[in-house]
Amino acid sequence: MGEQRTVKFPQEVIDVYAALGVDLPALFSAGDLGNRMGVEIVEVSAERVVGTMPVEGNTQPYGLLHGGASAVLAETLGSIGSMLHGGTTKIAVGVDLNCTHHRGVRSGLVTGVATPVHRGRSTATYEIVISDEQDKRVCTARLTCLLRDAAGPAGG
Repeated sequence: MGEQRTVKFPQEVIDVYAALGVDLPALFSAGDLGNRMGVEIVEVSAERVVGTMPVEGNTQPYGLLHGGASAVLAETLGSIGSMLHGGTTKIAVGVDLNCTHHRGVRSGLVTGVATPVHRGRSTATYEIVISDEQDKRVCTARLTCLLRDAAGPAGG
């Protein structure tokens, strides 16, 4: 995996936050773990967040995609959706994550799609479906985030 990539947001989303004085990529990214795992965001809005992750480098001893890797992808996508739902006045903090692993995958790229189940004032819940390159479901996850008041525009 040697190569480190940063999570990318579409330029139009970055521009909205930049107009508010917020450096979105600095405010939220997959962090060191997500970068090491090769997580890449390909579509982002409060209604739908899509990201990919390579299986290679993210496997358990049997050579299958590690369940924890699926959890990292799911929490990253659901957190981004929750953060965008909360806007610049809220910070999304994960409080519950559950994952059901349906099948193993040994190679290629997995894609996660996060869609909202509930978007309220104080919590947001997203379902995240992770599929392999044959569009077979690998994992179904659900993430609930608490939306806390931010101290300032960038949460600091």
